[in-house]
Amino acid sequence: MSDMTEQTQQPEGVEQPAPEQPKNFWSKVDNFFGITKSGSNYRTEIVAGVTTFMAMVYILMVNAGMFQNIIGGDDPYGASYIATAIGAIVGTMLMAFLAKMPLAQASGMGLNAFICFSLITAGSGLTYANSMVFTLLDGVIFLILTATGLRQTIFEAIPAGVRHAIPVGIGLFIAFIGMQNAGIIVDGSTLVDFVSFNVLSGANGFMTYTADGVGGMLPAIIALLGVIAIAVMVKKNVKGAILWGIIGSAAAFYILAGIACACGVEGAVAFFESISISNPFSAFAAWGKDAVGVVFYEGFDFSAYLGIEGNNAGTLVVLIITTALSFCMIDMFDTIGTLYGACSKGNLLDENGTPIRMNQMMLSDAIATCTGAIAGTSTVTTFVESSSGVVAGGRTGFTAFVTGVCFFIAMFLSPIAQLIPECATATALIWVGVLMMTSVTKIDWEDAAEAIVAFMTFMVMLLGYSISKGIGMGIITYIIVKVCTGKIRDITIPTWVIGALFFATFILT
Repeated sequence: MSDMTEQTQQPEGVEQPAPEQPKNFWSKVDNFFGITKSGSNYRTEIVAGVTTFMAMVYILMVNAGMFQNIIGGDDPYGASYIATAIGAIVGTMLMAFLAKMPLAQASGMGLNAFICFSLITAGSGLTYANSMVFTLLDGVIFLILTATGLRQTIFEAIPAGVRHAIPVGIGLFIAFIGMQNAGIIVDGSTLVDFVSFNVLSGANGFMTYTADGVGGMLPAIIALLGVIAIAVMVKKNVKGAILWGIIGSAAAFYILAGIACACGVEGAVAFFESISISNPFSAFAAWGKDAVGVVFYEGFDFSAYLGIEGNNAGTLVVLIITTALSFCMIDMFDTIGTLYGACSKGNLLDENGTPIRMNQMMLSDAIATCTGAIAGTSTVTTFVESSSGVVAGGRTGFTAFVTGVCFFIAMFLSPIAQLIPECATATALIWVGVLMMTSVTKIDWEDAAEAIVAFMTFMVMLLGYSISKGIGMGIITYIIVKVCTGKIRDITIPTWVIGALFFATFILT
């Protein structure tokens, strides 16, 4: 008995640890993501993840609609849809498991427009596969810059006026594309014109249908009302306002088009006759045939570009360097701005005001971009719409995990997504343009030097129909202004290098 007492008696003043409770699966998940530790819970994280997905799922339809014009093959929409979904899944899961942050990624608005409407144009000689090489280089450069810490050097080399003007220019550029897709802005004697709503033009002016898509008053009306509806819903704090705007616009389009069809409008009749529902797995087949891996087996073939008079190996090298640099700068500035903005809404900043796990998030972005290029989609980046999930209470990577699962499910719904008309997805493009205009307030318009730099940046982006040329013109303008005002010492060596590269691009390509 005394032996037993000696064995069980513990030294005085020594606290015994509480018996360890067996941990079930969900407890381990909680510990891994730090859900309880962050003050959150599973229900909140799930709601936040679904909210983020609802806010940004439009990218699947929008990106597929843009890339279907340059991919080629039997089902370019389906191929792009799957590539976009895979990029979003990989990027968002990296945010979940590597960075453990409540943010989501997908093909960024701006760089997809850069590829489809600026880089690959008639007579450029560049192909969809070539653009994936630029995207892959962007990811590799971003990865190196993040790992070495050089991204901060490049960030500081871009003049403040240009940095503040880039989101504005991209926003205007994207909104302009949306208005063209919806037929709000059309060709005219002044290069661009506003669509005519003249009801005296006859019933067929209400809606037309050709191989190029739907035209007439109907799509323009739908897009204008749709973007106003999105603004109203955002004002009323409706979750997923962009998605509901797209769905509502699509429903209104089909209702009015159906009425027009019943009235015998030729365009409406032709439109409904063209509709067909494909097997969802045919999109995977198209992706495997025309998108995935194309960066390796076709991407480095620049023979079409070199076959154009005036192009040579020297101009190609300059083009590759400046384009990859432009991709990387846009990606980097967009990502950094989004991370600061989204994290500030959820108190996810450290004592210095920097987002926590910043390097892990930047690495997630870079790896996702490389993966996206291999899958066949444009630069994958952190979405500003992630803020909606953070505002809904998301605090950990479990929020991102839920969003990633939603994207995985959506990957099998491409035939349904393909029924969304361009005028409906155009509402998202125009609204994104509205959101990106907020950076215009950061420009010091009282400073003539900064004002002209910012103005030249976003105006050349918009009217010159080129994001990279806008950035280049802004940097070159900055250098000229500094030289002419006797402040040449303000120009850093990295700024000189970047400006020289853009100058070479202008005079050689």
